[in-house]
Amino acid sequence: MKNHYNQYSACPNPYGCPVEATLEVIGGKWKGVILYHLLSGTKRFNEFRRLMPDITQRMLTLQLRELEKDGVLHREVYREVPPRVEYSLTEFGLTLEPIIMLMRDWGERYNKEIAIKRNISEKVES
Repeated sequence: MKNHYNQYSACPNPYGCPVEATLEVIGGKWKGVILYHLLSGTKRFNEFRRLMPDITQRMLTLQLRELEKDGVLHREVYREVPPRVEYSLTEFGLTLEPIIMLMRDWGERYNKEIAIKRNISEKVES
């Protein structure tokens, strides 16, 4: 019988592990959330601030710049007064949709599991 773990143990890419590369782009507390919100369409900076009130302005700026540098986010500056900046996913960025949606689905499942465990724990303690 084939050992399940052995098929994943060696990295086939001489330039680095593909999982590591993916996490480099979408890892961290905020990038996945930013990408999730962009799946529904173009957003402006202050829209992100309303959608993610716990993120600081500095951190949002840094995360948006990194996603742009990685080629998954497009930043469009409109030459108006006051200037308007919009963020959207690039064609390449849209390829992350299945990953982001699977992360959302897993997170929902995890939250349900935790809620069930907490409920059971509270009943045992009572």
